[in-house]
Order: sequence, then C-alpha cells, then structure tokens
Amino acid sequence: MKRLITAFKCMAVLSVLVLSSCSDDNNEISKQEAVHTKITSADLKKETTSISSVVPEIVQSQLNESQKSLEKYMHSDLQIAGVNVIGKISTQKGIELSQNLISDKDQFIAVGNLLDLSTVKLGRIGDLYVGDDLTIAQSGLKEMVTSEIKSGTNVMEIIWSNKSGKFTTLCFYNDAGIIWDNVLGSLIMMDTRSTVENSNTAAAKVVSKWYKEWWTANWLWGSKRGEMGYQITIYYSGSSVSNADVNDWANISLGKAKSESKIIKRTGAYGQCQYALGLCTPTGSLSFNASKFSVSFSGLGSNMVSNGVKSLYP
Repeated sequence: MKRLITAFKCMAVLSVLVLSSCSDDNNEISKQEAVHTKITSADLKKETTSISSVVPEIVQSQLNESQKSLEKYMHSDLQIAGVNVIGKISTQKGIELSQNLISDKDQFIAVGNLLDLSTVKLGRIGDLYVGDDLTIAQSGLKEMVTSEIKSGTNVMEIIWSNKSGKFTTLCFYNDAGIIWDNVLGSLIMMDTRSTVENSNTAAAKVVSKWYKEWWTANWLWGSKRGEMGYQITIYYSGSSVSNADVNDWANISLGKAKSESKIIKRTGAYGQCQYALGLCTPTGSLSFNASKFSVSFSGLGSNMVSNGVKSLYP
C-alpha cells in the first residue's frame, strides 16, 4: 500500500510539472505581446505624431509580396496576420527608443536564407544569440537604426502568426517603402548558385578574354538587395597568356559586405585569380583573413560567402 501511495504522489508531482510547462509555453507569446505592447504604446507612441492608419501603396505592396514569398517557401510556418500603425517619429527620444526596442533581447527576430529553410531561425534575440554573438547582433542593429531611422520616419507594428502563436515586430517605413523590420529585414532570399557571363572569343593576333561570376541577394518582396562577384580578364597571343587582371565587388542594403581579389598567375598557359566575397545582414559580422585570402562569417544572420580560385585559358 505504501508503494502505491508513493507512486501516486510521484505521478501527481509529474502531472503538475507537465501542466506547468505546457502553461508556460502557451503563455510565452502572450507575455511577449504584453511587454511589447506596453513599450511601444506607452513609450514610443508618445514620441510620434498621428498619421493615417492606411500605409502607403508601395509599403502595402511590399508586405503583400513578402507574404507571397513566405507562403511559397515557409507555407503556414510564418504569416503576416495584420498591422497596427503607431505614428511618425517626431523626436530624438523616439529615435533612441526605436534603437533600443529593435535590439532588445526580448524582441523577436527571424534570420536566414528563405531559399534554404535549414538556415532559417525565429525567436527572441536573447534566445537566438548569446555571448559575443548577442553583442554583434545588438551592435549591428543599433548602428543600422542610427544611420537609417530619422525624425519623420513612420512606424507600425506587424502582427505575425506561426505555429507557436502570435508575436509582433516594429516596422519602420516612409513614402519610398519599408526601411526595416526584424523579420522582413533579417530574412533574405539568396540563390547560392552563381550567375556567369563569358566574353566572345575573336580571332586575332592579340586578343583578350574575360569571365564574370556573381551572386545576388533579394529582399523578401523581390527587389534586389545586394550583390557580390568578380571578373578576371586575360590577354594573350596564340596560346600564350601575356597578362591578366581581376576586379571584385560586394554591396548590400542594410548589411555588411566585403570583397577581395588578386591575380596569382598572369603569364604562360593560363591566367588565374583568387577571390574572397561575402554579404550578411546587420546581425552578423564578416572578416577577411589575408594569410588564407578568405572571407568568413561569424555570429548569426543571413549571409552568403564565396572563396575560390578561377583559371582562364586562351
């Protein structure tokens, strides 16, 4: 009988723990919403002026196209459930509040390449990032806000829905379109396959030939956000290369970019270059290693890196 009583007590304790855990999970989103609403409505809204609740046509179009991309690649895992216009930032304090809100560890963020769902992560900043990665992410977001969000910028909340419930993010925009949102800006669409172009070979005593390769990154609403690439050119007579040169480039809107290239063989049977390229969103970091001649990514964020060698023959 004592064993039965003891077993029953254990089962009762376990039941309480399981129910408590389930309750915590169910309340997680609602707690975040309460904190987020309190901050944005009570503090940020005081530093804004009233504007129409109807967002500009270009912004609505970007939201619609982003929703289509999310539906295409993530299906029902993440959807825009609605928007709530807050107002137009009118004070320096409003800008500072925006900076702190966007980078606050309790706010939600999504990162990764939508074309490669294995890279996509969604959660609170403080849960996705720890240690140095958290410092890099928060610093990058604050720098972005400082450079991009000015007095006169409009702000709204986007209400998101996923299989865990609902959460909100702050979206900043103007008449030209969306400036930043922790989901819309931190997710990206990048085809890891490169695009290639070649020059046409012409018969002549002295000719040149070039090879161009590049990678493109897009916003969720489809427009181009960034590009990185290189182009090698060789000069030759007959089957002998007399010289070679290379150029490189990398750029991204609201993010970080690096590009390096060098010629490692410019005469003889072929020309050869080495390239190091990288793009990433503000929450990550890129570094170039001169001894290895390579770009590397650190932190957590949407990124694309390509390091390699290209040979070009007459």
